[in-house]
Parts: sequence; structure tokens; C-alpha cells
Amino acid sequence: GMRGVNVNEPLMRQGAAFVDGIPGLLFAAYQGMFAVITPALMTGAFADRFRFKPYLIFICVWLVVVYAPWCHWVWGGGWLAEWGVWDFAGGIVVHITAGFSALASLVVVGKRPADTEDLDVPHNVPFVALGTALLWFGWFGFNGGSALATGGVAVAAAVNSEIAGSVALFLWLLIDWLRNGRPGLVGLCVGAIAGLATITPAAGFVQPWAAFLIGILATISCYACCELRKKLGFDDALDVWGVHGMGGFIGSVLLGALADPEECGIPAIAPKSCVNLGTITRSGEQFAKQLAAALLCAVYSFVVTFVLLKAMNVVMPLRPQEENVRKSLDLSEHGEEAYTPPKAYTPEASAQQAARAEGDKHVEAGMVSVDV
Repeated sequence: GMRGVNVNEPLMRQGAAFVDGIPGLLFAAYQGMFAVITPALMTGAFADRFRFKPYLIFICVWLVVVYAPWCHWVWGGGWLAEWGVWDFAGGIVVHITAGFSALASLVVVGKRPADTEDLDVPHNVPFVALGTALLWFGWFGFNGGSALATGGVAVAAAVNSEIAGSVALFLWLLIDWLRNGRPGLVGLCVGAIAGLATITPAAGFVQPWAAFLIGILATISCYACCELRKKLGFDDALDVWGVHGMGGFIGSVLLGALADPEECGIPAIAPKSCVNLGTITRSGEQFAKQLAAALLCAVYSFVVTFVLLKAMNVVMPLRPQEENVRKSLDLSEHGEEAYTPPKAYTPEASAQQAARAEGDKHVEAGMVSVDV
């Protein structure tokens, strides 16, 4: 519970401060942000395919059986942390759990009903750009804040996030330009998120040159996964698996190969150029550990989510009725609509509108003559 969590003392574990210098309540609130955003990432994959009541039950149970164990195992001093697995800001804990759970959910709930429209065409391109800008801004808190202090590690995490996101943004734009004959804003935005997701587990552990390389590899791998998803016929509304799931997977594995060299693990002999003294260093063994943890997380998240949704579907139907989806889930589930439907055109309404406009002109003319 919240016993011993307050604004005056750090969070304690076995008589020692878990994070010294940060009030326990602040640390709990910050970790709560990760817990909230992870199921939100997953939710984007199965838009228009969940009834609201089973959705609420699902994410509550999912947080307990999928997110919480991995959060403890990797960040809370669990067996993976003791084994030597590192994850700076959530490549494993957030992105792999959400991405591969999203993939499992797509297997269970299937596709959105579609007539002739292309489901990969965005609803509103300016909203895509606005959302990307908000995410990018927030990612500085997401990654930079995971240093849990001001200083060099926070600076490295923020700058590395900017580098990887920018590189992936530009390369994704180029690929779309070459394939489609024109640059597109949506692809640019997807590329930025792919770079940011992939650098997340490594942001505070690698040099800027490694962030640049991660941005390149993020573009290649995530773009390929998004195309594979289309060919396999999965209706992932926000490419959660291809961008977040595989981005977090690739970044977590690359961390074992791109972290600082071995001398950075020993503060007494470490050069000043080291990013995060006394933490992870690159080696074949570390690469294998990161790969094993990423694979285990991917399989665990997929299987547990699949079983959970199948079990829930026996008790209560997950999918809404197709007629409600076509009509609008906003309306059928919540009695609200995002946009006011346009009124039907009738000659009588048009004549009344014209008469009102003519009357307004006469009123304005009369006011002018009075003034004169």
C-alpha cells in the first residue's frame, strides 16, 4: 500500500532508500505515469473493437498480471535486475509489454468492419501531427526524467532521444518519398515515434553516436514490421506492435552491444566520457542477457494477454455489435459524438436561411441610415 510513502522521506526498501533525494510520494507518482501510459499505448491497436465495460476490466487485470510483474522484475530489484538486465526508461517494461499484448489482442478481437475505406488512412492528419508533437515533448520527461536526478545522465537521455527521433523521422520520410513518389506528414510522425520508442531502453546508457545508429536501425526494423503487419492482415490501428513493440525490442537488445565499454563499469578507472558510471557495459554476455529478457517479455506478454482475453470473452463479449461500430461507438457506448452531424439540406430550410440573411441586411442598412 502507501504506508511509509510521504513527501518528506524517500521510498524505503529493506531499511535503505530506494531512490535517495526524491520524496517517496513523488517517485510513486512518477512510476504511476508509466503504469497509466502503458495500457494506453496498447489501446491504440484495437480501436473500435472493444466494449467499454470489458475494456476497463481488461486493463485493470492486465496491469496486475502483465505490467506489474515486469516492472518489478526489471526496475524493482527483481530477478532480472539481479541477473543484470537493464532498461533505462521502459523498452521492456513499457513498450514490449504493450506492443506484444496489442498483437495478442488483435488475434482475439480481429479487424474493424470495413466496406471500401482503407483502414490505414488516418482520421485527421493535423491531429496526428499534434499528437506526435505532444508525445515528443513528453518523451523528454519520459526518458530524461528516468535519470531520477539532474545531471549528465539526464542530459544524455534527453539528447539521445532527440537524435534517435530526428534520425528516424527523416529516414522514414525518405523511404515514403522513394516508395510513394511524395513525402508525407503521417509517415514522418510514425518515424519519429519509432525512433523515440527504440532509444527508450538505452537513452541514459549510450553515447550520441550510438543514438544516431539506433535511429537508423529503428527506421529499418520498424518500417519492415509495419509492412509485415499489413501483409499478415492484422488491423493495428496505430501500429503499436510494429513501432512500440518491436522498437522497444530492438532497442533493448541493441543496448547490450552499444552501451559504454567495460572500463565505464568501474568508476575508479572510468574515463570522463562515460555516460552512466557503474551500470551497464557492452559485451557479448550482456547482449545475450538483453536478448533473452526481450524474448521472454514478448512471449509472456502475448500469451498472458491472449489467455486473459479469451477467458473474458467466455464470460462477457468483448466486441461491440457491428451495427454499433458502424453507427459510432462514441454514440452507442457513451451517448456522445466527436462531431456534430451536419443537418440535412431541404429547400425550405435554405429559403428560411436566405430570408434571415436578407432581413439582417435590411436591419444593418437601417442602422446605417439612423447613424447618418
